[in-house]
Amino acid sequence: MTLILPDRYSPVLDLMETQLAIKELKDHFERILAATLRLTRVSAPLFVLPETGLNDDLSGTERPVSFGIGEDNDRPCQVVQSLAKWKRAALADYGFAAGTGLYTDMNAIRRDEETDNLHSLYVDQWDWEKVIGREDRSEEYLKETVRCIYRAFVSAQGHINALFPKLHSKLPNEIAFISSQELLDLYPDKTPKERENAFLREHGAACITQIGWPLSDGKPHDGRAPDYDDWDLNADILFYNEILDCAYEISSMGIRVDERSMPLQLKAAGCMERMERTYHKDLMAGRLPLTIGGGIGQSRLCMFYLEKAHIGEVQASVWPEQEKTACREHGIRLL
Repeated sequence: MTLILPDRYSPVLDLMETQLAIKELKDHFERILAATLRLTRVSAPLFVLPETGLNDDLSGTERPVSFGIGEDNDRPCQVVQSLAKWKRAALADYGFAAGTGLYTDMNAIRRDEETDNLHSLYVDQWDWEKVIGREDRSEEYLKETVRCIYRAFVSAQGHINALFPKLHSKLPNEIAFISSQELLDLYPDKTPKERENAFLREHGAACITQIGWPLSDGKPHDGRAPDYDDWDLNADILFYNEILDCAYEISSMGIRVDERSMPLQLKAAGCMERMERTYHKDLMAGRLPLTIGGGIGQSRLCMFYLEKAHIGEVQASVWPEQEKTACREHGIRLL
Protein backbone atom coordinates (compact mmCIF):
# COMPACT_ATOMS: atom_id res chain seq x y z
CA MET A 1 0.00 0.00 0.00
CA THR A 2 1.23 3.50 -0.82
CA LEU A 3 0.19 6.68 0.96
CA ILE A 4 -3.42 7.63 0.18
CA LEU A 5 -4.29 11.34 0.37
CA PRO A 6 -8.10 11.73 0.17
CA ASP A 7 -9.37 14.83 -1.61
CA ARG A 8 -10.91 17.55 0.60
CA TYR A 9 -10.23 15.57 3.78
CA SER A 10 -11.24 17.27 7.02
CA PRO A 11 -11.16 15.46 10.40
CA VAL A 12 -14.58 14.98 11.96
CA LEU A 13 -13.18 15.40 15.50
CA ASP A 14 -10.61 17.97 16.62
CA LEU A 15 -7.48 17.04 18.60
CA MET A 16 -9.07 17.18 22.05
CA GLU A 17 -12.25 15.40 20.96
CA THR A 18 -10.08 12.73 19.35
CA GLN A 19 -8.20 12.05 22.58
CA LEU A 20 -11.42 11.82 24.58
CA ALA A 21 -12.94 9.50 22.00
CA ILE A 22 -9.87 7.23 21.95
CA LYS A 23 -10.15 6.69 25.72
CA GLU A 24 -13.90 6.00 25.57
CA LEU A 25 -13.56 3.65 22.62
CA LYS A 26 -10.70 1.62 24.06
CA ASP A 27 -12.29 1.27 27.48
CA HIS A 28 -15.66 0.18 26.09
CA PHE A 29 -14.32 -2.29 23.56
CA GLU A 30 -11.92 -3.86 26.04
CA ARG A 31 -14.73 -4.48 28.54
CA ILE A 32 -17.05 -5.99 25.93
CA LEU A 33 -14.34 -8.21 24.42
CA ALA A 34 -13.28 -9.55 27.84
CA ALA A 35 -16.86 -10.32 28.86
CA THR A 36 -17.77 -11.90 25.52
CA LEU A 37 -14.77 -14.24 25.32
CA ARG A 38 -14.34 -14.77 29.11
CA LEU A 39 -10.89 -13.18 29.23
CA THR A 40 -8.84 -11.88 32.15
CA ARG A 41 -6.33 -9.07 31.72
CA VAL A 42 -2.70 -9.93 32.54
CA SER A 43 0.64 -8.11 32.25
CA ALA A 44 2.88 -8.91 29.29
CA PRO A 45 6.56 -8.43 28.44
CA LEU A 46 7.96 -5.74 26.17
CA PHE A 47 11.02 -7.87 25.38
CA VAL A 48 12.06 -11.54 25.54
CA LEU A 49 15.20 -13.65 25.18
CA PRO A 50 15.56 -14.94 21.59
CA GLU A 51 16.52 -18.49 22.58
CA THR A 52 13.11 -19.04 24.21
CA GLY A 53 11.42 -18.95 20.79
CA LEU A 54 8.66 -16.80 22.29
CA ASN A 55 9.08 -13.86 19.94
CA ASP A 56 6.78 -13.79 16.95
CA ASP A 57 8.60 -14.20 13.62
CA LEU A 58 5.57 -12.76 11.76
CA SER A 59 6.03 -13.68 8.08
CA GLY A 60 9.64 -14.73 8.75
CA THR A 61 11.46 -11.79 7.16
CA GLU A 62 11.01 -8.98 9.71
CA ARG A 63 14.01 -8.15 11.91
CA PRO A 64 13.23 -7.73 15.61
CA VAL A 65 14.69 -4.77 17.49
CA SER A 66 17.52 -6.11 19.66
CA PHE A 67 19.62 -4.76 22.51
CA GLY A 68 22.18 -6.08 24.97
CA ILE A 69 21.44 -6.38 28.69
CA GLY A 70 24.12 -4.29 30.38
CA GLU A 71 24.26 -6.16 33.70
CA ASP A 72 24.43 -9.55 31.92
CA ASN A 73 27.47 -9.04 29.66
CA ASP A 74 25.26 -7.60 26.88
CA ARG A 75 23.22 -10.78 26.63
CA PRO A 76 21.00 -10.24 23.56
CA CYS A 77 17.32 -9.47 24.10
CA GLN A 78 14.54 -8.74 21.58
CA VAL A 79 11.61 -6.34 21.67
CA VAL A 80 8.50 -8.42 20.95
CA GLN A 81 6.91 -8.23 17.49
CA SER A 82 3.72 -9.74 18.86
CA LEU A 83 2.79 -12.03 21.75
CA ALA A 84 1.29 -14.93 19.79
CA LYS A 85 3.56 -17.55 21.38
CA TRP A 86 4.06 -15.89 24.77
CA LYS A 87 0.31 -15.92 25.41
CA ARG A 88 0.06 -19.67 24.98
CA ALA A 89 2.87 -20.29 27.44
CA ALA A 90 1.26 -17.81 29.85
CA LEU A 91 -2.05 -19.71 29.73
CA ALA A 92 -0.20 -22.81 30.94
CA ASP A 93 1.67 -20.87 33.64
CA TYR A 94 -1.52 -19.29 35.00
CA GLY A 95 -3.52 -22.52 34.78
CA PHE A 96 -6.47 -21.18 32.80
CA ALA A 97 -9.33 -23.65 32.34
CA ALA A 98 -10.85 -24.57 28.97
CA GLY A 99 -13.25 -21.88 27.76
CA THR A 100 -11.37 -19.06 29.52
CA GLY A 101 -8.35 -17.02 28.57
CA LEU A 102 -6.32 -13.84 28.84
CA TYR A 103 -5.84 -10.56 27.07
CA THR A 104 -3.16 -7.91 27.35
CA ASP A 105 -1.99 -4.61 25.91
CA MET A 106 0.78 -5.39 23.45
CA ASN A 107 3.23 -2.70 22.40
CA ALA A 108 5.85 -3.49 19.78
CA ILE A 109 8.34 -1.96 17.37
CA ARG A 110 8.46 -3.25 13.81
CA ARG A 111 11.54 -1.65 12.33
CA ASP A 112 11.04 -3.02 8.80
CA GLU A 113 7.46 -1.78 8.40
CA GLU A 114 6.85 0.43 5.37
CA THR A 115 4.76 3.25 6.79
CA ASP A 116 1.58 4.53 5.16
CA ASN A 117 -2.00 5.28 6.20
CA LEU A 118 -2.35 1.94 8.01
CA HIS A 119 1.19 0.93 8.94
CA SER A 120 3.45 2.36 11.64
CA LEU A 121 6.77 1.43 13.22
CA TYR A 122 4.84 1.37 16.51
CA VAL A 123 2.27 -1.36 17.03
CA ASP A 124 -0.37 -1.34 19.76
CA GLN A 125 -2.99 -4.05 19.97
CA TRP A 126 -5.06 -6.17 22.28
CA ASP A 127 -3.49 -9.60 22.22
CA TRP A 128 -5.81 -12.33 23.48
CA GLU A 129 -5.62 -16.11 23.86
CA LYS A 130 -8.11 -18.70 25.08
CA VAL A 131 -7.83 -22.37 26.09
CA ILE A 132 -9.94 -24.75 23.99
CA GLY A 133 -10.62 -28.48 23.86
CA ARG A 134 -9.49 -30.84 21.11
CA GLU A 135 -13.07 -30.92 19.82
CA ASP A 136 -12.97 -27.12 19.35
CA ARG A 137 -10.24 -27.28 16.72
CA SER A 138 -12.78 -26.80 13.94
CA GLU A 139 -13.83 -24.26 11.35
CA GLU A 140 -17.22 -23.81 13.01
CA TYR A 141 -15.65 -22.95 16.37
CA LEU A 142 -13.38 -20.44 14.63
CA LYS A 143 -16.32 -18.80 12.88
CA GLU A 144 -18.41 -18.60 16.06
CA THR A 145 -15.51 -16.89 17.83
CA VAL A 146 -15.25 -14.41 14.95
CA ARG A 147 -18.97 -13.68 15.29
CA CYS A 148 -18.53 -13.00 19.02
CA ILE A 149 -15.69 -10.56 18.34
CA TYR A 150 -17.69 -8.90 15.58
CA ARG A 151 -20.57 -8.29 17.99
CA ALA A 152 -18.07 -6.44 20.21
CA PHE A 153 -17.08 -4.32 17.20
CA VAL A 154 -20.73 -3.44 16.52
CA SER A 155 -21.26 -2.59 20.20
CA ALA A 156 -18.24 -0.28 20.21
CA GLN A 157 -19.55 1.44 17.10
CA GLY A 158 -22.91 2.16 18.71
CA HIS A 159 -21.24 3.42 21.89
CA ILE A 160 -18.88 5.90 20.25
CA ASN A 161 -21.48 7.14 17.76
CA ALA A 162 -23.86 7.90 20.62
CA LEU A 163 -21.20 9.91 22.47
CA PHE A 164 -20.03 11.74 19.36
CA PRO A 165 -23.04 12.20 17.04
CA LYS A 166 -20.85 13.71 14.33
CA LEU A 167 -19.63 10.16 13.64
CA HIS A 168 -21.83 7.83 11.62
CA SER A 169 -22.44 4.07 11.51
CA LYS A 170 -20.33 2.03 9.14
CA LEU A 171 -20.48 -1.70 9.86
CA PRO A 172 -23.17 -4.11 8.60
CA ASN A 173 -25.02 -6.20 11.16
CA GLU A 174 -23.37 -9.45 10.03
CA ILE A 175 -19.88 -10.35 8.89
CA ALA A 176 -19.32 -12.32 5.65
CA PHE A 177 -17.06 -15.40 5.55
CA ILE A 178 -14.91 -16.51 2.62
CA SER A 179 -11.81 -18.70 2.33
CA SER A 180 -8.67 -17.43 0.59
CA GLN A 181 -9.17 -20.03 -2.17
CA GLU A 182 -12.81 -18.99 -2.68
CA LEU A 183 -11.63 -15.39 -2.90
CA LEU A 184 -9.13 -16.34 -5.62
CA ASP A 185 -11.83 -18.29 -7.48
CA LEU A 186 -14.09 -15.24 -7.31
CA TYR A 187 -11.46 -12.80 -8.60
CA PRO A 188 -8.89 -14.91 -10.52
CA ASP A 189 -7.36 -11.96 -12.36
CA LYS A 190 -6.73 -9.80 -9.28
CA THR A 191 -3.90 -9.66 -6.75
CA PRO A 192 -4.66 -10.68 -3.14
CA LYS A 193 -5.10 -7.06 -2.04
CA GLU A 194 -7.29 -6.27 -5.04
CA ARG A 195 -9.45 -9.30 -4.17
CA GLU A 196 -9.85 -8.04 -0.62
CA ASN A 197 -10.76 -4.56 -1.81
CA ALA A 198 -13.38 -5.85 -4.24
CA PHE A 199 -14.98 -8.20 -1.70
CA LEU A 200 -15.02 -5.63 1.10
CA ARG A 201 -16.56 -2.94 -1.08
CA GLU A 202 -19.48 -5.30 -1.60
CA HIS A 203 -19.83 -6.72 1.93
CA GLY A 204 -18.56 -4.04 4.32
CA ALA A 205 -17.06 -6.53 6.78
CA ALA A 206 -15.51 -9.92 6.06
CA CYS A 207 -13.53 -12.76 7.55
CA ILE A 208 -11.01 -14.40 5.21
CA THR A 209 -10.01 -17.90 6.35
CA GLN A 210 -7.27 -20.45 5.56
CA ILE A 211 -4.30 -18.15 5.01
CA GLY A 212 -0.79 -19.54 4.64
CA TRP A 213 -0.81 -22.56 2.32
CA PRO A 214 -0.25 -22.01 -1.43
CA LEU A 215 -3.51 -21.64 -3.38
CA SER A 216 -4.38 -23.03 -6.80
CA ASP A 217 -2.20 -20.36 -8.44
CA GLY A 218 0.80 -21.62 -6.45
CA LYS A 219 0.95 -18.59 -4.13
CA PRO A 220 -0.38 -18.07 -0.57
CA HIS A 221 -2.94 -15.31 -0.06
CA ASP A 222 -0.59 -13.74 2.49
CA GLY A 223 2.44 -14.70 4.56
CA ARG A 224 1.99 -16.37 7.93
CA ALA A 225 4.51 -17.58 10.49
CA PRO A 226 4.44 -21.41 10.47
CA ASP A 227 4.46 -21.96 14.23
CA TYR A 228 1.48 -20.16 15.76
CA ASP A 229 -1.68 -20.18 13.58
CA ASP A 230 -2.88 -23.42 12.01
CA TRP A 231 -3.06 -22.42 8.34
CA ASP A 232 -6.25 -24.46 7.90
CA LEU A 233 -7.95 -22.77 10.88
CA ASN A 234 -6.94 -19.11 10.86
CA ALA A 235 -8.60 -15.88 9.77
CA ASP A 236 -8.26 -12.17 9.09
CA ILE A 237 -11.10 -9.80 9.99
CA LEU A 238 -11.41 -6.85 7.62
CA PHE A 239 -13.67 -3.81 7.30
CA TYR A 240 -14.30 -1.60 4.30
CA ASN A 241 -12.69 1.78 4.91
CA GLU A 242 -14.79 4.36 3.11
CA ILE A 243 -12.31 7.23 3.53
CA LEU A 244 -9.43 5.26 1.97
CA ASP A 245 -11.64 3.11 -0.29
CA CYS A 246 -9.88 -0.10 0.63
CA ALA A 247 -10.08 -3.27 2.67
CA TYR A 248 -8.92 -2.60 6.21
CA GLU A 249 -7.48 -5.41 8.34
CA ILE A 250 -8.48 -4.99 11.97
CA SER A 251 -7.53 -8.40 13.37
CA SER A 252 -5.50 -11.50 12.57
CA MET A 253 -6.41 -14.59 14.57
CA GLY A 254 -6.75 -18.33 14.51
CA ILE A 255 -6.76 -21.69 16.21
CA ARG A 256 -3.14 -22.36 17.07
CA VAL A 257 -0.90 -25.13 15.77
CA ASP A 258 -0.82 -28.47 17.56
CA GLU A 259 1.74 -31.28 17.57
CA ARG A 260 0.49 -32.44 14.14
CA SER A 261 0.18 -29.17 12.22
CA MET A 262 3.27 -27.35 13.47
CA PRO A 263 5.88 -29.77 12.03
CA LEU A 264 4.04 -29.79 8.68
CA GLN A 265 4.07 -26.02 8.48
CA LEU A 266 7.65 -25.67 9.68
CA LYS A 267 8.74 -28.14 7.00
CA ALA A 268 6.78 -26.28 4.32
CA ALA A 269 8.40 -23.01 5.40
CA GLY A 270 11.90 -24.50 5.63
CA CYS A 271 12.17 -23.70 9.33
CA MET A 272 12.61 -27.10 10.99
CA GLU A 273 15.52 -25.76 13.07
CA ARG A 274 12.94 -23.96 15.25
CA MET A 275 11.97 -27.35 16.70
CA GLU A 276 15.02 -27.00 18.98
CA ARG A 277 13.60 -23.93 20.74
CA THR A 278 12.00 -24.14 24.18
CA TYR A 279 8.52 -23.11 23.02
CA HIS A 280 8.44 -25.67 20.23
CA LYS A 281 9.70 -28.49 22.45
CA ASP A 282 7.05 -27.67 25.03
CA LEU A 283 4.32 -27.75 22.39
CA MET A 284 5.43 -31.10 20.98
CA ALA A 285 5.65 -32.56 24.51
CA GLY A 286 2.08 -31.53 25.32
CA ARG A 287 3.10 -29.00 27.96
CA LEU A 288 1.12 -26.19 26.27
CA PRO A 289 -2.69 -26.08 26.06
CA LEU A 290 -4.67 -26.10 22.82
CA THR A 291 -5.69 -22.51 22.16
CA ILE A 292 -7.32 -19.95 19.91
CA GLY A 293 -6.16 -16.34 19.87
CA GLY A 294 -5.33 -13.23 17.95
CA GLY A 295 -4.52 -9.56 17.94
CA ILE A 296 -6.83 -6.58 17.46
CA GLY A 297 -5.22 -3.31 16.45
CA GLN A 298 -5.99 -0.55 18.95
CA SER A 299 -4.94 2.38 16.78
CA ARG A 300 -6.57 0.84 13.72
CA LEU A 301 -9.82 0.43 15.65
CA CYS A 302 -9.70 4.09 16.72
CA MET A 303 -8.73 5.28 13.26
CA PHE A 304 -11.68 3.46 11.70
CA TYR A 305 -14.41 4.53 14.13
CA LEU A 306 -13.15 8.12 14.45
CA GLU A 307 -13.03 8.47 10.65
CA LYS A 308 -9.35 9.32 10.37
CA ALA A 309 -7.35 9.12 7.14
CA HIS A 310 -4.04 8.12 8.77
CA ILE A 311 -3.07 5.98 11.75
CA GLY A 312 -0.76 8.79 12.86
CA GLU A 313 -3.85 10.83 13.77
CA VAL A 314 -4.56 8.47 16.69
CA GLN A 315 -1.05 7.39 17.77
CA ALA A 316 2.29 9.12 18.27
CA SER A 317 5.08 7.62 16.18
CA VAL A 318 7.91 8.54 13.79
CA TRP A 319 7.24 9.17 10.09
CA PRO A 320 9.42 9.95 7.06
CA GLU A 321 9.69 13.70 6.39
CA GLN A 322 8.15 13.29 2.94
CA GLU A 323 5.11 11.54 4.45
CA LYS A 324 4.68 14.20 7.13
CA THR A 325 4.81 16.97 4.53
CA ALA A 326 2.30 15.26 2.22
CA CYS A 327 -0.12 14.67 5.10
CA ARG A 328 0.15 18.26 6.34
CA GLU A 329 -0.59 19.60 2.85
CA HIS A 330 -3.76 17.48 2.69
CA GLY A 331 -5.20 18.36 6.09
CA ILE A 332 -3.96 15.25 7.90
CA ARG A 333 -2.43 16.23 11.24
CA LEU A 334 -0.06 13.55 12.56
CA LEU A 335 0.48 13.40 16.33
